[in-house]
Amino acid sequence: MDRDDLKKVENARDVMISAIAQTMVIYGVTPSVGRIYGVLYFADEALSLDEIKDQVAMSKASVSNGLRELLETEMVIKVWKKGDRKDHYIAEKDFFKNFISFFVKNLRQERSLILKAMEQVQPTLLEVSNGSTSPEAAALAQKDLKGIRESLEYFDWTMRLTNAMESGEIFSFFPKKDEKEQ
Repeated sequence: MDRDDLKKVENARDVMISAIAQTMVIYGVTPSVGRIYGVLYFADEALSLDEIKDQVAMSKASVSNGLRELLETEMVIKVWKKGDRKDHYIAEKDFFKNFISFFVKNLRQERSLILKAMEQVQPTLLEVSNGSTSPEAAALAQKDLKGIRESLEYFDWTMRLTNAMESGEIFSFFPKKDEKEQ
């Protein structure tokens, strides 16, 4: 490939990396972390922190924090490179897997936070509902308890969705296209 063609490919990759960085904001990831992922996505081999830092023009600390975030969401994998003591990183290139990991993590976190809050407030609401001398307070507590019971249906549904995503069962309802169709 001549220099002009290489430059065209690099420019095309830069456009895609920028688009990835911008779309990751939708998922609560900063554009700078998105750029790190984009650089790794298009890398031909695992890159060290220093190599990533040079390509994204960010501080080493910012790249390190970004990599930690990407590792937690399983969008990046730390790999060992023979003959090198530094950590190296590769991008998980399966967007289906990235999507599922992101939503499963967030749905489980949402459920955990809300269920803990429910466990904390339910005894108080039951006490007020059953023993308050204030009819207004008892009615409010009963209304809130009903809301809690009704929200459990949502959490049951999200757990079934989460389990279907993790098991791959979701693809029987929403199949990936066959390679022939692409």
